[in-house]
Amino acid sequence: MDFDIDIDGWPSGDWAALAERARSATAQVEPAIGNPRLSTSLLFTSDEEVHALNKEWRGKDKPTNVLSFPMLEREDLLDLAPNGPPEMLGDLALAHGTCAREAAEKGISLEDHATHLLIHGLLHLAGHDHVDSHAQAEAMEALEIAALAKLGIADPYGDRN
Repeated sequence: MDFDIDIDGWPSGDWAALAERARSATAQVEPAIGNPRLSTSLLFTSDEEVHALNKEWRGKDKPTNVLSFPMLEREDLLDLAPNGPPEMLGDLALAHGTCAREAAEKGISLEDHATHLLIHGLLHLAGHDHVDSHAQAEAMEALEIAALAKLGIADPYGDRN
């Protein structure tokens, strides 16, 4: 998968390399993400921009940490052959202020929290969700935890055996 990355309103840092590490770890737990035909736009931006996107596209008048806009149905993603023209998986947007505040509240680095949110967002783009059932949420969290562990990042949901 290729990223088209735009960074506006985030502190200096190698956010593109962080995104690539998150993509690689996610592909290890969700192989459909590893399809070389896929492309994803990734926006590191302000709370104000994410607030506007959230209001326009989701009808929620508030900022959030990450927004995911999938462009492929899960079945289509799973059926996508590795050869052929590029396919847009979807768009992700991360809000700096919300991400930074949440990281501080959790006592973790902004980089680790942003990595978690990117993995979370990529899983949404791959058709995973956590809103319809407890089992669905647990399955998605397990994928997130496994991907984060590959990067040496602690379980953000607490200790699980």
